[in-house]
Parts: sequence; C-alpha cells; structure tokens
Amino acid sequence: MGSPAIFLRGPSYVLGEFEVDHTDIANLAELAAVFNLAMDARLWGWGRIRTSRRELEDLAADAGAAAVRAAGLSGASIDALVLCSNRIPGPAESHGKFVASVLSAIGLGDIPAYGVNLNRCVNMLAGLDVASAFVASGRHRTVLVISTDKVADGADRMSQFALFSDGAAACVVAADAGEDGGYELLGCATAQDTATLDWTNQISSDLSRVVNDRLLNPLGLGLGDIAALMHANLYTPLVVMKERQAGFSMQQLYLENIGRVGHCFAADPLINLVDRAALGHVGAGSHCMLASSVPGSRIGVLLRRTR
Repeated sequence: MGSPAIFLRGPSYVLGEFEVDHTDIANLAELAAVFNLAMDARLWGWGRIRTSRRELEDLAADAGAAAVRAAGLSGASIDALVLCSNRIPGPAESHGKFVASVLSAIGLGDIPAYGVNLNRCVNMLAGLDVASAFVASGRHRTVLVISTDKVADGADRMSQFALFSDGAAACVVAADAGEDGGYELLGCATAQDTATLDWTNQISSDLSRVVNDRLLNPLGLGLGDIAALMHANLYTPLVVMKERQAGFSMQQLYLENIGRVGHCFAADPLINLVDRAALGHVGAGSHCMLASSVPGSRIGVLLRRTR
C-alpha cells in the first residue's frame, strides 16, 4: 500500500500595515558599515519593507483565518494547529495566553496546538514537516500551520543577510484536496550539519543539494522538473549565489519580492508561493519547491499543483 496523499491548501499571508522604504531605516548606513555592505540598494535588492504596530498573535490570527477561508474550510473543521515563531514575547508563563488568543480569534476551539520556534527562518517549513507527518499517520486530518514574526521593539531591521519585515503566513495541510484547488504535498526533507548551526557560520549549498536529492530522487525527478523555487527573500546576491550553487537556474528563482516585501522571517517561501501562483509561474500539474536555509540547516518541501 502506498503512502496516503497529503495536500497543502489555502496558502495565505498578511504583511505589516506600514510600508517603509529602506532609506527610512534610521541606522541603515551604520549597520551596513558593521556588516561591510556597500551602500548600493540595487546590488543587495534593498527596496521596501513592512512594519507593524499590531501584536504578533493578531498577525498570526489574520493569516490563519485567511488560510482557512481560502481552503474552503471553517474553524470547526481544523483538527490541530502548528504555530511557528522565532520569538514569542514575554516569559513562558504568557505563552498559554498567546496560543489561546490565536485559537480563539480564528474560531478553532479546543484543538491541540504545537509550537515550533527553534528552527529560526526555516520554522515554517519545519512546521509543514510536522503537520504532514500528523496527516500521513492519520493522527489529524486537517492541520493549520502558521508562521508569525516581527522585529522586536528597538531591534535592528538589518542583518548581514537581509532586511526584515513584519508579517505572517499560513496554510492548511490536509488529507483531502478539497474543491479549492491547491497542491499535493509530495515530500519534506531536511539536512543538518550540527557543527555549523551557530548563526556566525555560512549558509551551506551542500545541504541544499542533499535536500534536493532526498526530495527528487525517490520520485525520479530532477531539478529541471521544478517550475519554481520558493526561497527565502535574503539579499539578492546571496540568494542567487547559494541557490545557483545548489543547482537551480535563474528562471526558477524569484527576486522581485526581495525588494517588494523584504525578509519576513520563516514566512518567505509561502509568501512567494502565493505571489508566484498568482503570476502564473506554477501551472496545473507542475512541481515547485519551498525551501529555506539558515547556517547548519536546510529544509525543503516538494509540491505539485493539482489544478
């Protein structure tokens, strides 16, 4: 007996309500000097970012509710929640209230909620891996996955690899395709080098190639069969270099969102999926890959558009 089919439905996202040009980041030049980055917006893909004064749980709830609607479902039909974030504000004592706020705002009821927060900017893809395992095992039939993040008050919006935006993204991982269309989730794969997990190390294209092989080889596919790669929105030359070294072509990349929305933490691959599908980059029956890397880790998710 083969593995049961799993589907990714209703991908959706919300961005911070304020659109800000990179030139309005007060300490941009100072931070660029710290990271030895030339003040050249065209080189790095600096454009606009999105900021929010809203609470992190509000962004999560909006993205989650949008995904449930887009999937043609109701809150009552969701069996479990996987909630991903790089940083939940406050001490552990406040985390229960945070989760309860998200569940209540979406109308999910007393379903189990699982937190994913140690994978940094691959949190969302780690959450999809967990959700797909739940569905494949029969533990849950419909799992809502949400990634929500914003820059902490007083923190810098520039790092050595990206300009950060506030936002959230979500989708439903389900045992049936529904009538809304969507994607068959064909597989999830991870590769890790424990010795290089510290953030001071470089992103590894070697790990990306391992993930590619683990996703594609069992299905007899090659990178040429991938219509589009939904990558992280890091600085343009970094994305191009690392993903080309991983074997992807320029035609499979999508660089416009780097300047349009910046790096929304772990939400980038899902944001790019929504936008590229709307642009016609992922036709019916075609394959695409969600993938993101941090130092020491790469996670990929292989999808096939059903209609």
